Amino acid sequence: MKKIFSVALLATMLFATSASAQIDFGVKGGLNVTSMSLDSKVLDASNQAGFFIGPTVKFTLPIVGLGVDASALYDQRSAKIGVENNEGGLTGEQTVKQQQIAIPINLRYGIGLGDAASIFFFAGPQFGFNVGDKEQKLWGVTDWKMKSSNFSVNLGLGATLLKHLQVSANYNIACGKTGEIEAVDAVKSVIGKGEGKNNAWQIAVAYYF
Repeated sequence: MKKIFSVALLATMLFATSASAQIDFGVKGGLNVTSMSLDSKVLDASNQAGFFIGPTVKFTLPIVGLGVDASALYDQRSAKIGVENNEGGLTGEQTVKQQQIAIPINLRYGIGLGDAASIFFFAGPQFGFNVGDKEQKLWGVTDWKMKSSNFSVNLGLGATLLKHLQVSANYNIACGKTGEIEAVDAVKSVIGKGEGKNNAWQIAVAYYF
């Protein structure tokens, strides 16, 4: 009986919270700066810029300062993979591109700075689903194979201006590999596993209607 009462009470609280939440719809876009890391000791990657854009929704909860936002973004990232030379530079560089639908869901806490502005901190999971080429040729002898889906975490901060315009910056941390080299044994013996993670610094602008 107590368990039934507890579940009913929790359901009532969640319904009341969602019913009284303020919901705002908008559009979000921004810049990715990929920070790719590789397991291979021979290969290295250099950063390149990409972008993301798509619809977003923001829930302002009745609890002071708390909110949730979620987006469905077309997200493009790229990095140059090359072989390290004696001077620490890269030779034989090849660009690999990741194209995905990214769905970030962030819990946010805001602090008001008057009627015109507020700042907020946010964190949460992101789910990515590959919509680009799953295999990309490298140096004509091996393939870079992308995973069909990936999971990452966002940590960041931002500011809201005049209740409609939002700017933010965050670091997107990949949990697990997002791609790997698929090659014959002779090539693998030289370059190693070549597994990579596509982390990214992100700067975004959103407008809520």
